[in-house]
Amino acid sequence: MPLHLIKLAVGIDDLDHLAAVQARRAQAVDGRSMIPVFTRRVPKRGEEILAGGSIYWVVRGSVAARQRVISIDTTVDEEGESCCILGMDPQLVATVPTPHRPFQGWRYLNPETAPRDLSEAGGQGDELPAHLAAELRSLGLL
Repeated sequence: MPLHLIKLAVGIDDLDHLAAVQARRAQAVDGRSMIPVFTRRVPKRGEEILAGGSIYWVVRGSVAARQRVISIDTTVDEEGESCCILGMDPQLVATVPTPHRPFQGWRYLNPETAPRDLSEAGGQGDELPAHLAAELRSLGLL
């Protein structure tokens, strides 16, 4: 079973904003489009993540989307410090909005606790704004 990561999307307002920011960062690697995400630490459980894991994005206090991790590489930044580049699939998959408190860096996320994809959860019709869906869910109405 794949392992996932969870990370804050700092400075991002909503999924459209995240998609726009990532589109500007997109790169072609081996004829395939990918989005680089830079982080200081390399996941020690990288093989489990590459076995189908995703990164779940926390946007404004709610897990809002996920992207599949397609590569994990290391490099050295301008200051001579080593860092990690997570190569992400460009496709953002909306998830059931789930409240999450702030944290630094990234964390491992077990598949059992990962929010379901919105399409699998019966998401049909007009989509509720993430903050409204999170509020309704916290009240037990969703």
